[in-house]
Amino acid sequence: MTTDATPRRRWRVWPWALGTAGACCALLLLFLGWCLLQVPVGGGMQPSATPATLILENRDGTGFATRGVLRGEPIRAEALPQPLTDAVIAIEDRRFYDHHGVDPRGILRALARAFGAGRLREGASTITQQLARLTYLSQEKTLTRKAQEAMLAIWLEGRLSKQEILARYMNAAYFGAGAVGADAAARRYFGKAVGELNLAEAAMIAGLLRAPSALAPTTNMEGARQRADVVLGVMEETGFATPEAVAAARAAPPVLKAPPEPLVGRGYFSDWADSEARRLVGPLPMDLSVRTTLDPALQDLAERVLAQHLGKEGAKQHAGQAALLALAPDGAVLAAVGGRDYAESQFSRITQAKRQPGSLFKLFVYAAALEAGYRPGQTMQDAPLTINGWSPGNSDGNFRGTVTLRDAFAHSINTVAVRLQEAVGRDKVAAMARRLGLSADIPLNPSMALGTTEATLAEMVTAFGRVGYGTQIEPYLVQEVRSRDRALYTRTTAPAARAVPEAVQQGMLEMMMAVVQQGTGRAARLDRPVAGKTGTTQDSRDAWFVGMTADAVVGVWVGNDDNSPMTNVYGGGLPARIWRDFMREADKVRTAAAPSAAVTPARAEDEELRGMPDVVDTGTLRVAGREVRLAGIVGLPGGFVAAMTQWIAGREAVCQPRENDTWQCRVDGRDLSELVLSNGGGRAATDASPELRRAERAAREARLGIWGG
Repeated sequence: MTTDATPRRRWRVWPWALGTAGACCALLLLFLGWCLLQVPVGGGMQPSATPATLILENRDGTGFATRGVLRGEPIRAEALPQPLTDAVIAIEDRRFYDHHGVDPRGILRALARAFGAGRLREGASTITQQLARLTYLSQEKTLTRKAQEAMLAIWLEGRLSKQEILARYMNAAYFGAGAVGADAAARRYFGKAVGELNLAEAAMIAGLLRAPSALAPTTNMEGARQRADVVLGVMEETGFATPEAVAAARAAPPVLKAPPEPLVGRGYFSDWADSEARRLVGPLPMDLSVRTTLDPALQDLAERVLAQHLGKEGAKQHAGQAALLALAPDGAVLAAVGGRDYAESQFSRITQAKRQPGSLFKLFVYAAALEAGYRPGQTMQDAPLTINGWSPGNSDGNFRGTVTLRDAFAHSINTVAVRLQEAVGRDKVAAMARRLGLSADIPLNPSMALGTTEATLAEMVTAFGRVGYGTQIEPYLVQEVRSRDRALYTRTTAPAARAVPEAVQQGMLEMMMAVVQQGTGRAARLDRPVAGKTGTTQDSRDAWFVGMTADAVVGVWVGNDDNSPMTNVYGGGLPARIWRDFMREADKVRTAAAPSAAVTPARAEDEELRGMPDVVDTGTLRVAGREVRLAGIVGLPGGFVAAMTQWIAGREAVCQPRENDTWQCRVDGRDLSELVLSNGGGRAATDASPELRRAERAAREARLGIWGG
């Protein structure tokens, strides 16, 4: 009985097993069909176009940031680069030429090695599967995605050659640091085309495919080297490289030649330069190198000075933000810090924040007045004033009576600014503001003179530069844009048009120098001529100082993004101190960077300098590579510089040392200090000789140059 029952039970099991197997097969087919229906078959075979990648360079050509996705040149199937192709196949899919899209043996081998080593040493997906994922699918790790990946891989193998699959894979893969495609990676990390890679470099790039962001050599060189060593080992094991070649590659590891990762503090400058470069060359789908105007030493200094002052004074004075912009006399942006912390806020307080400039706006009032015929020495009443029911007051609540325009500007007297505006005409003042760079609508009301119209820091610094240097400068950050070795844009220099008449320029310089020498901007004084203006809005919501020397015009703004009041912050306080500290240290930076600084010997009493001089300002020359301050004179930038340069006309200057690190310089026997003072091109210094003081007095009596008012 028992012997006969066992076969009968077995026959009963077979139908059940077959039914179950059939049901499983049906479910599998339904699942695969459902997966196939979800595949986005409509696209992906061509890489999507992306905006040009920018590699930003300092003014000296050193890279400091990259922007966008770097794509490089596409690899063609008929020109697959060696040894990168061998490295990729060895580490990613050693049976690439033996399977038809999916490799069961590769999957089993990867699992076996994972169990033996305790970690997954090589991937289970073939190169074709990876291409399918990159081209059509998401990166999510699900059973549905793996099934779709396998089906697409088999389909791709039926449509494309092995070489085409390899080329498309290497063009589509991400290699870290913004590099998409193997050629982009070769250029990003080693500064060369993919076909120029040696074995060591190829192994490092192939090794990045496993974890590109984590292993990118720009941030993890040690990890990239260790992974490259694994790749070399696998290449030797699989016969893709000889032991001798692997030994040579290990003996000469790759040397990185890549722009550094973006510095957070330079993000504001980078954003601005990125925007300008793309505007200049258009939306070209290629990788670009951009030579900018950035002076890295001055940028670092600006970031440091702002951080120090806000860290020390910001909290107690409720000052949460600050910005600084430094322009060269031709408009080149040397340094730009658009806020306290770029990582926290990418909003630029240089170009995007429109704030009331307060008394900075008086620049336009006084410039319009000078153009209308007024002069700094003319007088006007500082007394109570009412216009249509509105009465301006002064910050100290006092009235001084009769004052010169020079003193009124230096001490930022509100009543005089409003009286002057009403006398000249509000339309003339608004026209001057627009001419000097303001873009906002300017309501023609009496309070306009006190800076109720909004402006950006970039606009205000540009306006002061145009008045002080006399030319129609525009801020610019891009010197050259290149695609590989081809220049797409090169900035050309041409004589700039005059922004204001020379009489207006000289009069404004005189009044702006008075601001720093004796007025509201005394905190910004240096040991050389400074012209500038302070600005403070109601309740100290905004505080400004814009100042200039012969080398640069620099503006500082301090305030809060929510427009809340600060505590006792005025333009002549915190902003002026930030400006002063930046400019003092900038002088040291320039001195340290000068080629002759390290080799110039101590000056002896009988030392003499000879050479064709460059005129920095009317009191400063550069002779034989050294900066020379003329004895007994406080020089001025602006129009007199051109006149002095024209008079010297390439003739040799002979300079001899005097006290206090000054020099007496002669051209054709004529003392340049005396020449400048006798023509009203500067002021006598406190240590000026009697002869120089007589020259200044004669120019004053004859109303020459700066004494013409």
